[in-house]
Amino acid sequence: MTVTAEPPQSPRMELRSAWRVLLFPIQMLYHILKASLCSLLPSRKKDLSKEVVLITGGGRGIGRHLAKEFAKQGAKKVILWGRTEKTLKETAEEISLSGTECHYFKCDVANKEEVYKQAKLVREKVGDVTILVNNAAVVHGKSLMNSDDNALLKTQHVNTLGQFWTTKAFLPRMLELQHGHVVCINSILSQSPIPGVIDYCTSKASSLAFMESLTLGLLDCPGVGCTTVLPFHTSTEMFQGMRIRFPQLFPPLKPEVVAQKTVDGVRTDKAFLYLPWTMHALVILKSFMPQVALEEIQKFTGTYTCMNTFKGRT
Repeated sequence: MTVTAEPPQSPRMELRSAWRVLLFPIQMLYHILKASLCSLLPSRKKDLSKEVVLITGGGRGIGRHLAKEFAKQGAKKVILWGRTEKTLKETAEEISLSGTECHYFKCDVANKEEVYKQAKLVREKVGDVTILVNNAAVVHGKSLMNSDDNALLKTQHVNTLGQFWTTKAFLPRMLELQHGHVVCINSILSQSPIPGVIDYCTSKASSLAFMESLTLGLLDCPGVGCTTVLPFHTSTEMFQGMRIRFPQLFPPLKPEVVAQKTVDGVRTDKAFLYLPWTMHALVILKSFMPQVALEEIQKFTGTYTCMNTFKGRT
């Protein structure tokens, strides 16, 4: 086997490389200081009056509040996707009465053929989607050994793969228009899993990796951005019955608050949004604390057993 040696770098190239190495920490410091300053100052919010927003799982829970909040903050049109026509229709009627054009389509995001079919129908009947909100999710709330295989698959298909199909359906047109936004309603459980909900935690961790990769992949795509929302436990029927030891210290989020913060995050082009902001501390603790200490925190706060009283819906 013949090994060909790489040609030596010229002094000019070596100087340029050395300059980049020296410049890098300065650039990092600049971006950190800029981000810190921007977080303290009021952010300029982009106008939503020309935006067509599609929300998966839009008939109830956080999805319903997101639809209402986008309408409230001036979206041109709102489109709802979901599996239950009754709740979709009720939400669409409520938004239409507020003065915002609203449409609904029955669609199971776990079914890629159905997603592509309904996406084509949306384009024909309503127009190009410029803000896609991947909100649809299911949870079964059982341990691995007590979970039905089909239920485990369903969680992955809805919570993770569903995002692949919806994003593939709508992102290409956003790239053509050089205008669009992909939103993911994730969960803090993607970074701090708990027992009794292994299917959900796994799917949300995969979903987070998807969004992190997508966000980086769109850096050179002008006009198209991403927002990933990582909320703490939210008081919807999806996680009904979930209990932690100190609800006064760690109260569940209200879905309308999650919706309002999400829309604000989209309007200010925030890439990752932790709700509440104290969830940043949890992520930092996980980066350096030993596993035994983290386990004690789980036991002390009650998150270790919080799913024992779970009564939510899928």
